[in-house]
Formats: sequence, structure tokens, C-alpha cells
Amino acid sequence: MALKMHGALSAAELGSKLSTTSEAARQQLSRLAEEGLVVSASLASGVGRPTQRWSLTAAAQSRFPDTHAALTVQLLDIVRSSLGDAALDTVISVREAETRSAYRTAVADHLPLRDKVEALANIRSAEGYMASWREEADGTLVLVENHCPICAAATACQGFCRAELDVFRAILGPQAQVERTEHIVSGGLRCTYAIRPVTR
Repeated sequence: MALKMHGALSAAELGSKLSTTSEAARQQLSRLAEEGLVVSASLASGVGRPTQRWSLTAAAQSRFPDTHAALTVQLLDIVRSSLGDAALDTVISVREAETRSAYRTAVADHLPLRDKVEALANIRSAEGYMASWREEADGTLVLVENHCPICAAATACQGFCRAELDVFRAILGPQAQVERTEHIVSGGLRCTYAIRPVTR
């Protein structure tokens, strides 16, 4: 909390703010550094050894309250109640089109289906979905998303989930049949997609 409120501090400065010794503060900082919650940087300050100043990492920042999910739901409700369902559908459609365009840039059409699924899993992981994929004995490719960073929005408006499924189908192409078999918003532990090659 002290680092959040005051920015980067030395162990001595932190000890002073916490009414403890700089050594006690340094021990706490070392433990937090092992957990990936703080990082130090050397700051030259004239003659003598540089001062180590400690600051929060992104992992630590995420532990503080964040009301973006509540704000997102509120904005969706405002769009729906003030502008109507058609306006909300437009918002979802624009997001879907932008997502499809970005994914098309990253997933080449000529790739084999397996490579497309792997690329899609990588993209989704980078977006915070904690995605992975595997191939079953029968040749079914399974895309698993262990987290949903837009869960609040998707719960408030399931058009987002429909749009994501449509994007997957567009990116994987007509040679793939994509079915959602598990759904976080519907009570599942994760979102799971079964992807099967279309046999002609």
C-alpha cells in the first residue's frame, strides 16, 4: 500500500513510513520480489553506492481494486436502455469485425487446421484467456480457455459469446466444424471448443 500511495521508495524510506527498520523493510521487499510483486532499480545519487528503489510490478497492481468490470456492465446497460438493443448489437458487431480482422492478420488462411488452432490459442492467451489446445485420439482439436477476461460483459450480454464463436468459425474456415462444449457464463469451469475437420 505504501508503494502504491508514494511510488518508488528505498528500503530506508519504506521503513520510515512503516515505522520499522530499513532492514525489516528490505526483508519484506525481498519476499515480495520473490513473488514477483515488486522490482528494484538502482538510482545513482552522487557519491557512494547507488540507492535501490522499489516499485510495484504489474502483478502487484492487479491486486488493487478495479471496477472496470462494473463500469463495463453499466455502460452496456446504458446503451441498451438509452439507445436500444439495435445499438448494442452494432457495438458487438463492430467489435466482432475488428477482432476478426486482427485474427486474420495473425492466422494465415493456408495453414493446416492444427496450426490455425495453435495460433488461435496463442492469440487468446496473449489476450488473457489462458488458452491451450490439444488433439484427441479421434482427431478432434480442443481449444480450452481457462479464464474469461470479459466475463462481466459476456454475462450481461451474451452477444459477445456468440460473436466470439462466429470469429473462431470464420478464422478456422469452412474446413472446420466448431462447437462450444463448455461455457463459463453458463456455469462451466472454462470455455471449451471442439474443432473437427469437415469431411466432404
